[in-house]
Amino acid sequence: MDTATIAAFEEMTILPPVDTDKAIFSAATVQEYNTAMQAALELVATFLERTKKPFSGITPQALAAVFETVDVDTPLPDYKSLLEEVDKLYVEHATAFHLPQYIAHLNCPVVIPALAAEVLVSAINSSQDTYDQSAGGTLMEERIIAWTGRELGFDADCDGVFTAGGSQSNLMGLLLARDHYAMRYLQHNIKLNGCPPQASRFRIFVSEKSHFSNQKNAALLGLGEQALVAVPTDSRFRMDAVLLEAAIKKEIAAGNIPIAIVATAGTTDFGNLDPLLAIGHIAVAYHLWYHVDAAYGCGLLLTDKYRYLLNGVELANSVTVDYHKSFFQPISSSAIIVKNKQSLDIIRHHADYLNPEEQDYDELPALINKTVTQSTRRFDALKLWFTLRLMGKQQLGNYTNTIIDTAEQAACLLENDSDFELLCHSDLGVLVFRYKPDFVAPLAYDAFNQKIKKSLFSSGEVLLASTRVNGLFYLKFTILNPLTTISDIQQILTTIKRHGKNVLQ
Repeated sequence: MDTATIAAFEEMTILPPVDTDKAIFSAATVQEYNTAMQAALELVATFLERTKKPFSGITPQALAAVFETVDVDTPLPDYKSLLEEVDKLYVEHATAFHLPQYIAHLNCPVVIPALAAEVLVSAINSSQDTYDQSAGGTLMEERIIAWTGRELGFDADCDGVFTAGGSQSNLMGLLLARDHYAMRYLQHNIKLNGCPPQASRFRIFVSEKSHFSNQKNAALLGLGEQALVAVPTDSRFRMDAVLLEAAIKKEIAAGNIPIAIVATAGTTDFGNLDPLLAIGHIAVAYHLWYHVDAAYGCGLLLTDKYRYLLNGVELANSVTVDYHKSFFQPISSSAIIVKNKQSLDIIRHHADYLNPEEQDYDELPALINKTVTQSTRRFDALKLWFTLRLMGKQQLGNYTNTIIDTAEQAACLLENDSDFELLCHSDLGVLVFRYKPDFVAPLAYDAFNQKIKKSLFSSGEVLLASTRVNGLFYLKFTILNPLTTISDIQQILTTIKRHGKNVLQ
């Protein structure tokens, strides 16, 4: 490499080799790397030390005004200036998921080993589509997938792949269900020939409280939302297995074609699990593809105490897991696991320049053969590898136990306070309730609780979520932080009451 080329490289912020034979990096490049990493680390430390409430309360308008002062076409002189700008624009107002007062959505605090892995993932920048781009990364991901499958109760014939999130994993589950039915029962290859005429009569059975990705995915698959049959739930908002079977019989009698059931292992609104075992038996009896959306409930795999709640998941054909919800991993870290590795063959497409048909994939694996929407893909599995190898399943399981125990204590706290109405207990950690003190008329509960939520958000003191059940507005706790204690919950309820009084003044 000539002197001019080396000089040009050293002006860039990548890591170029000075000598292509030895792959040795210049001292200046290493120094810049250290400077950048140290500056970022110091800003993270500042965020953790300075942040005392989950949100600053800044409005989008006020923040947009700050952005107006930024000239993105003029580079900054150094990392100090850059980090100061990013602090002002982002870090000062970033939502702090690690604080107990953040109790809104399914965002978990992250464990430190996974953060260390993020540095390697980004710096080395492997792509997981083929072995020649990732080598050990391919085998690590395969091992994590196999481990997860074993925890689910699958045998050595299981397989899977990391995805960008639960919605994508659910998409793959429904795609496999659709294509499997068409291939097996209609001898029709949808990948090659598109949906058959019968597809307009395909029916997929979901809980009325299932994740919204089912609707979006059915539309993407060309089946339309009309393909989904919403099955009523019980008093804890879990799919009613008796009504599921009745719905299947009704659709068959109407001339429609049941192809799949989607059970939810941890609903977004209530944190409860559908009766997986009963639903699995129905799926077997009617020869339906059985997909379990365990994006939230997958954390139960980590705990011996509450693992029984997942009984029946081993009957599934495919399962969604979100490590970035219940395994305390940074976004993104999700996967789909299939019971039979051959079921993934239906989505394989060969490209001569990437995964040629003649290649022996037992000898030279290519994870691109298992994906539908991602070619270039981050090595997210390394984060979970770091976590499991350093912390182990038991420590993560203890976190899950703590969360579930705290949620049950919080449910009892709400039940024993006459000013609150709790809809139901939770298998995991989501509590839906509303504040209904005597000084507010029942017809005003919706507006009153909406004002409380808005007031809390504006102050930044507490971030909680909300939902509607049977048309009524409710507040929602999502407990996903093992550091959250029942004392924290008590303080949050006190804060809700204080804001409730303030919004009426």
